[in-house]
Amino acid sequence: MSKEAGGLSIGRVAETTGLSVHALRFFEREGLFLRAIPRSGGGQRIYEQADVDWLVLCGRLRDSGMPIATIKKFAELVRSGPGNETDRLALLREHERNVRAKIDDLNASLDVVHGKVVTYEQHLRDGTAVGLWSPTLPR
Repeated sequence: MSKEAGGLSIGRVAETTGLSVHALRFFEREGLFLRAIPRSGGGQRIYEQADVDWLVLCGRLRDSGMPIATIKKFAELVRSGPGNETDRLALLREHERNVRAKIDDLNASLDVVHGKVVTYEQHLRDGTAVGLWSPTLPR
């Protein structure tokens, strides 16, 4: 990674994380970083690898359905330092339960879709696919 003024530029962080520059600014405005992002003498943000690592985690939490407000709460807990690990764990456990429930729902949907795939494959092999689920439109 290229470094600017001892750190990483916003462009490099965007490239590395897959987040847009706009998203990085949003994260900063919303207080989602673990620290205030310092600026160079010219006003450019200077990120460290720890910021990138945190963004990757936040991206995974967001991709798995964690609301921004919950990520913000988690960041606030981490920023507060030692002593609230039980609260952090409770937050993460709740999210884990939610993710597992979504996976269960997706697996149930996948089972239905797979059943239809098997049915269509069998009908195509047997030459009996004509008219298979061909509803007529009401007149």
